[in-house]
Amino acid sequence: MRLVILLTAFCFVLELTVANAAGVKNFDIPAGGMGPAIRLLVWTPCAETPREMDARGAIFLAVPGCAVTGEKLPLIVISHGRRGWFGGHHDTAAALADAGFVVAALNHPGDTWRDASRTDSLSVLVERPADIKRLIDYMLDGWPDAARIDAQRIGLYGFSFGGYTGLAVIGGHPDLRKGLPNCATSSLLACKQLENGEAPGQPVTSDPRVRAAVIVDPYPAFVFPEKNLKEVAVPVQLWSSDPAQNGDGLSGCCAAAIKQGLPRPDYHFVTNAKHFSFLATCTPKEAQGNPSACTDAPGFDRHDFHQHLHAEMIRFFRQHLAGSQ
Repeated sequence: MRLVILLTAFCFVLELTVANAAGVKNFDIPAGGMGPAIRLLVWTPCAETPREMDARGAIFLAVPGCAVTGEKLPLIVISHGRRGWFGGHHDTAAALADAGFVVAALNHPGDTWRDASRTDSLSVLVERPADIKRLIDYMLDGWPDAARIDAQRIGLYGFSFGGYTGLAVIGGHPDLRKGLPNCATSSLLACKQLENGEAPGQPVTSDPRVRAAVIVDPYPAFVFPEKNLKEVAVPVQLWSSDPAQNGDGLSGCCAAAIKQGLPRPDYHFVTNAKHFSFLATCTPKEAQGNPSACTDAPGFDRHDFHQHLHAEMIRFFRQHLAGSQ
């Protein structure tokens, strides 16, 4: 028994030393026939001590340019929400990298805080899933440490519009047509375009390389009637904020409807969570600049909640992207 305890303790310490920080570095997917240039941020397992980094007012805890540790690493791709950015979930990305995952987050062209030129448009709804395919292609073939990734162990994290993106990537079929129920009353530019007779310029493409997905408050949910989710065959962990906080018009809006169409999702309802409670905890500078995204319900501790969120995500991805490890 004493030997078992000692071995267990040794393995635990060894696991901590394999990846005890997150390295982080910017990369670019060049423009080409498949679309415009895409800016991305990649977090990786790192053996150095992390430090604070200021990034657009957000404080990352990471090591810039740290050498990647490990081989046959699972990959998680992150799709941000409407007018978001690749750093909006930086604490989640760092937690996953600390746990031994390579994490790649992208800025969706035309739908970021810096470039909202096509936010809510039909073209963005079509191109967001294609952006993820391009991201995975790059991480497997163009990223300098591509050989360290296990191509059979790819997962996705999608928040809000990124949740829509993730559902399309894993086999959901968005219903993008004129006369779509709920579109007539929606403020989405895509709905106005559809009602005016416009049609998607290309099919919405899925990517079977994604083997598991964490989906948070997917929006717009009304483009996924239950029958259009029948081909989703990969495991899904689905998170919902609380409709009791729906004063923002977003909280609790969407996950419950999606839940009905998915086969046995790992469903998590978060009492008192607002929609933006899934974003990284804000610095004072961020809170001043964007109070609506940084203010939680009274008594709700975003930092503590994220500890739980990250533990559940890591458990889920380790279970479903186990590979040969």
